[in-house]
Amino acid sequence: MEAVIGLLLMLLGVSHGVETSCDGRINGAQCYGALGGTVVLRLMDRASGKNKYQWVKNETMLLQGRKNRIITNQLETRSSFTPSDGTFRINNLSRTDGGEYTLKSFDLKGHQLDLQILQLNIQAPVSSVLLVSECLSQGEMRVSCSSEGGDSPQYSWTLDGHTLTDAQLLSGNKDSNTITLREDVSGQLVCSVSNHISQISTCGFRFTDCSLSKGMHVSQRVLVTSQTQCTDPTTAPTSITVTEASTVDQSLLICGLRTVVVVLILIGIAVYFVWRKKKYEKAEGSAVPEEMDYENSVVMVEMRSSASEL
Repeated sequence: MEAVIGLLLMLLGVSHGVETSCDGRINGAQCYGALGGTVVLRLMDRASGKNKYQWVKNETMLLQGRKNRIITNQLETRSSFTPSDGTFRINNLSRTDGGEYTLKSFDLKGHQLDLQILQLNIQAPVSSVLLVSECLSQGEMRVSCSSEGGDSPQYSWTLDGHTLTDAQLLSGNKDSNTITLREDVSGQLVCSVSNHISQISTCGFRFTDCSLSKGMHVSQRVLVTSQTQCTDPTTAPTSITVTEASTVDQSLLICGLRTVVVVLILIGIAVYFVWRKKKYEKAEGSAVPEEMDYENSVVMVEMRSSASEL
């Protein structure tokens, strides 16, 4: 199953090299790792200061050691522990790696010291973001931002590089994925989607007018993947304006109708010539037997005339 997930992530363009880190020395720490990526957990200052230590998950012993000597590591095929700085690295993270981990330490007399508990959460990175805008009847603009591949996505909006304000919204929350902007709002609109281990910002688009042209429905779509994310959200991308979009739609419609008419005319001409050819062949074929019968009749008359003379 994990191999299938890894393949899907590769097809979606998600990097398996996402690496996160977390300080697990704080009891109750919330740590996050990327699905298919690497997490580096700081479990202690240094192992030499611990006479004995055990790192367990759900009563299963994962790591056991004495000072700088590692006794057992159940995840050694895809993990490593560095005693000098007390860090534990886990590679190729899967969903099953998530859960509660407990570090047990013991002094020289074998007495257990305070427990250190951390929660590891595994999330899939955001792989792509789709931004769709739609002009409404009164000049407002409804904009929707959707993401693929990410767990627990969080949405945020900026206009000309500044956080979107409630005064610029007709409806919706500035932290939601769908908003409606007032008719007098214009500028470079950018949507950002993030979770604890990834973030993608759309290139956005610049709009100055959101009126309907000749009653036509106008919309724009901007797709950004993890490999084409924008680094400068204030730079206006190459995009068509609302009025240009209407003109392009009309031109495409007219060209399409003209093409259909031409094709129908050509088909009609072809059918007409085929029909004429078949009619001519049929007429020509029916005329041949009549000519043969006439010649046969003449021959018979001549033979009878010859016989009577004899």
